[in-house]
Amino acid sequence: MTHFKYNKSTKYTDLKTIYAQCSGPGGLKLAEFMAEKMGVSKGSRLLDVGCNRGYQACFLAKEYGLSIVGIDPWKDRMDGLPMSEHLQRNAELWGVENSVLAQQAGMPETNFASNSFDYVYSTTALEMVRILIGEEGYLNCLKEALRVLRPEGILAIGEPMHLDVPLPPDLEPFVSQDEFSWKECFRDIHQTCAAIKSAGFEIIEADYAPDSQLWWSEYAEFDPFCIQTPDEDPKTLSIDNGRWVSFGYIIACKKN
Repeated sequence: MTHFKYNKSTKYTDLKTIYAQCSGPGGLKLAEFMAEKMGVSKGSRLLDVGCNRGYQACFLAKEYGLSIVGIDPWKDRMDGLPMSEHLQRNAELWGVENSVLAQQAGMPETNFASNSFDYVYSTTALEMVRILIGEEGYLNCLKEALRVLRPEGILAIGEPMHLDVPLPPDLEPFVSQDEFSWKECFRDIHQTCAAIKSAGFEIIEADYAPDSQLWWSEYAEFDPFCIQTPDEDPKTLSIDNGRWVSFGYIIACKKN
């Protein structure tokens, strides 16, 4: 599998800051990878679902000239502020406050009008819906993405996924240990594609990202919660050693 050539994200070199402002693996590399896969056009409108603190949204607005609406229903684990507050502050720091709008909202009820966006983008977010509202809830989120997209609009999903292999017995205790356990949240690429097709999308491209292990390695090293708790996710990734844990991406289209 050929590795992706990063042209925009590599100039942002402070990985500690990036991983403190992003959720999960990949950071700004993931945002660039997904933007290139989507083929985004300057001036287009993108909905970032589960935007966290909004660093990826700010990067996409600045580097690709997109108009971004970022939604996240959660409050920050560090300071208790709504993620929308962090996104708006980061937009000001990035100088893209006129291109980014933050709202404390989530899927599957966004309350946006139908046909509002050219792109719906979500990374390291919707997989947790499976714990909160089940597989049917996950499907309803995808149907909501379909509704708010314009005809021919693009859905881009980037999620922690597992490879299409049995779960190694020695890894099972480590991916089953907390409220949002990886065993319950993660699916393989085929299962995720099936859900997206069931929601009414046409799949354009789907695969495991070529730099999945690089992204997970950076996450284990630089994510602040990984630094605080090295015996949790970093240990799990070390034990896994690329056998089961991966990261998948799916690009899909809303057809008329």
